[in-house]
Amino acid sequence: MKGKAELSDDLILELTEDQLIDVLVNNCIGSLAFIAHSMPYVLPVTYFYCREENCIVSYSMEGHKIAALRENPQVALGVYELDSVNEWRSVLVHGTYEELHQIDAKQYLHRFAEGVRNILKDADASEPRFIKDFSSRANSEGLPVVYRININEWSGKQRKN
Repeated sequence: MKGKAELSDDLILELTEDQLIDVLVNNCIGSLAFIAHSMPYVLPVTYFYCREENCIVSYSMEGHKIAALRENPQVALGVYELDSVNEWRSVLVHGTYEELHQIDAKQYLHRFAEGVRNILKDADASEPRFIKDFSSRANSEGLPVVYRININEWSGKQRKN
């Protein structure tokens, strides 16, 4: 039994850049943090990490989140891989929201859909066929707002026992 002074033999280590990228590439759900009405909000989002441009791609329907991001574009995204309480990896991205329009929005939405589809297929999850399969909000009237988060900085930790 471990004493009070000896909490754990587990190590919490910094992730290398390759490990950061690995976490972002192999996942598609994260926690988006932003400020609205002088209050912090954190919401789950489906995302795709675009390695070529080092950015996060996502979309949403018009609403509270998009209004807040337009007003204050500074955001954070947390992504987590949990094997157990004693073994996990996490990445924190700080970046700037950028709304995409017209052909850019269409191209990025296609990248997003293909990227998420491949991640889910690799994870042996049921493979979504349509963008509406990623979000119930996609069934709403209107066009989705496609955006990217331009990464300003990132960091990551892992715990191993």
